[in-house]
Amino acid sequence: MAKPTHAPAPRTEQAPEQWCHWHKGPSQTAVLVDAIEKNSAPPHPLYACAPCREQRGLIPLADLP
Repeated sequence: MAKPTHAPAPRTEQAPEQWCHWHKGPSQTAVLVDAIEKNSAPPHPLYACAPCREQRGLIPLADLP
């Protein structure tokens, strides 16, 4: 089997787009702020972008004590 003679193309490190559940659109700043638990199903994560967190006083789960 022949070995490739060229180096792989460099990857551009770009943050993946998340979804903001408050303004219902894509966002580069969305973080986990809540999770809805239903019976025995796994929790459903809810994400909010920076403007929505500021407007609604939402605190990321990672920042809670």
